[in-house]
Amino acid sequence: MTVSLQNSETAAFIERVRINQCKLADNLRSRYDFIVCGAGLSGSVVARRLAENSEISVLLIEAGGSDDVPSVMDAGQWASNLGSERDWDFQALPNPHLNNRILRMAMGKVLGGGSSINVMYWVRGHKNDWDFFAAEAGDEAWNYESVLEIYRCMEDWQGMPDPKFRGTGGLVYVEPTRATPLSLAVSEGARSVGIPAFENLNGRMMECEGGWSQVELRQRDGKRLSIFRSYTFPYMDRPNLTVLTRAMVTRLVFEGKRVTGVEIAYDGKVRRISAGREIVLSLGAINTPKVLMQSGIGHEDELRRFGIPVVQHLPGVGKNFQDHLLLFGCVWEHEIDDAPPGGNSCLLWRSDGALDTPDMQCVHLEGAYTSPETAKFNAPKNAWTLVPGVVRPKSRGQLHLTGPNPLDTMEIDANFLGDPDDLKAFLGSIELCREIAHSSALRPFVKREVIPGGLKGPDLEHLVRDSILTYWHQTCTAKMGRDSMSVVDNKLKVYGIENLRIADGSIMPRVTTGNTMGPCVVIGERAAEMLKREHQM
Repeated sequence: MTVSLQNSETAAFIERVRINQCKLADNLRSRYDFIVCGAGLSGSVVARRLAENSEISVLLIEAGGSDDVPSVMDAGQWASNLGSERDWDFQALPNPHLNNRILRMAMGKVLGGGSSINVMYWVRGHKNDWDFFAAEAGDEAWNYESVLEIYRCMEDWQGMPDPKFRGTGGLVYVEPTRATPLSLAVSEGARSVGIPAFENLNGRMMECEGGWSQVELRQRDGKRLSIFRSYTFPYMDRPNLTVLTRAMVTRLVFEGKRVTGVEIAYDGKVRRISAGREIVLSLGAINTPKVLMQSGIGHEDELRRFGIPVVQHLPGVGKNFQDHLLLFGCVWEHEIDDAPPGGNSCLLWRSDGALDTPDMQCVHLEGAYTSPETAKFNAPKNAWTLVPGVVRPKSRGQLHLTGPNPLDTMEIDANFLGDPDDLKAFLGSIELCREIAHSSALRPFVKREVIPGGLKGPDLEHLVRDSILTYWHQTCTAKMGRDSMSVVDNKLKVYGIENLRIADGSIMPRVTTGNTMGPCVVIGERAAEMLKREHQM
């Protein structure tokens, strides 16, 4: 097929989608079989899988707008979305453990959610993460072996063949970054301190104590591949899938303890739309608990404080908040004045040999990567960076309502570094970066350490408290499990409520090791599988 013919067919499909979705929005129905709230990582998957059955009507509701803008489509422009209309741009409370700093928390408010504004890293989560999920849920369908099969089916892996661990031909195109002389030297430096290198990030490396590998990305030819574009968009020319943008889910509608529909703010009006079968909340780890609480599902004391009638007392809603932390960055001046850009690799390792799962993530980037907090070090352009991070935090935060209305903000007490072990792990992550940078393999690439610039002891600790940021991997606020603080069961059904499931990162019992896009896609696939089975689709 020629390029011009491909472009013509693509343009024709895009026009069919536009016409179809305009027609469906203009004739919005009062009832659908399924309503999926949130067109992010998990919601996009659920909507696609349900819409595969042409006899089923599906409404996918998204508070944000279109993803068809250059800042989303062009992978290199990802940072320009931060703080824009495509970002919820949440803010946490002043944190005493971070010298009362207020951290901003990006979350996608656009078709594709986080997968339309993130850095596109594809990381599956460690074997022990998924086995922990299975133990908490009491269901082996959540264990690593089961999830590995889901990953193999969904992937279209572009690296060296690895049929035991990687899949090809699936919806999720994944490509490795190319190795460069510097990234190979970093790998050798890691090996010199006892950290093995692996053929790919998401194969054997996710079953062992950790290692080093090239980063894997959801992009092709410089263009972003969001989960929405891979899963949902190809089905938007069909009459049974309505994708409604700039529509905010405000409350759930009940008959007793049975959810019958949703209330949305759309086109300047409040509308109610009912669901004949089920409703799926996929609004993310901040908005999912918000909608639950403002609908009467949460801790009864907090609901009554704002005059919200209690439908179901679930004290775990909004609790167990987790995220990953990083520092931009540990920077070394390059010996070469005009070092070429390129390599991007990743280390997962343990700050304590007694740990069974890596708790540190260090990313290698070519160039000087700093934040406003570390810009004072005046890193030169001819530099390279190791970004230290902590991905198994012990600290737990919590979310609270500030009022009963949809426009009332959520109070986010992130509690980063609330557990002293997290600071210890972060300092260990910085020292590991230094140890690698000081290895013989990297001598040809290191002129001097720019950041942290030789700081140690209390001075280094002060830098961490003053400078660390979040990865924006907000999770775990409506956790799956069987204890009194669990919100959903192993089938993702909300305890005590009929016809309501949650499918997003909020159901994680603990945040997975590494970036969270991949695990959220798995959550979407599992939710769709359960819905299809229960409704005999």
